[in-house]
Amino acid sequence: MERKILSSQELLDKREELIEKYSAESRKSNKPFILSKRERKVLGIGRDQGKATLNYARISARKVKIVLDLIRDKSLEEAYAIVRFTPKAASELIYKLLKSAEANAVNNFELDGEKLYVAECFANQGPTLKRMRAASRGRGMRINKRTSNITVVLKERD
Repeated sequence: MERKILSSQELLDKREELIEKYSAESRKSNKPFILSKRERKVLGIGRDQGKATLNYARISARKVKIVLDLIRDKSLEEAYAIVRFTPKAASELIYKLLKSAEANAVNNFELDGEKLYVAECFANQGPTLKRMRAASRGRGMRINKRTSNITVVLKERD
């Protein structure tokens, strides 16, 4: 069963109703209400955050999550300080991601840089690169080179 494609004016007329349906919690048994990319753009959904994603980073997601747990729900300045002085390999990557997300929030959506905080941050496992190395008795052993996809979302604190 397909939904009718609404014009921009019809979307704006039904804005409150559509946003309420979109943000409502849905059970596992019920299919959530989904808006298309065009509909989200017309309604202005997602324009209150700055987001940055790094795909295929050559570091394990498990190592990245340690640093992300430290900065979750912190103000942007505090997150910069934590990442700057954390002696982990993922710190440099996350610092660059924070800079990018801040630039996206300030330049694209005109959010106030002083009120930004780390609303969401997560690292998912990316594709594993498989390499072979020589082992004893002429056998080959597999080496897993793990990658991760890292996402940081900044929002304005009320």
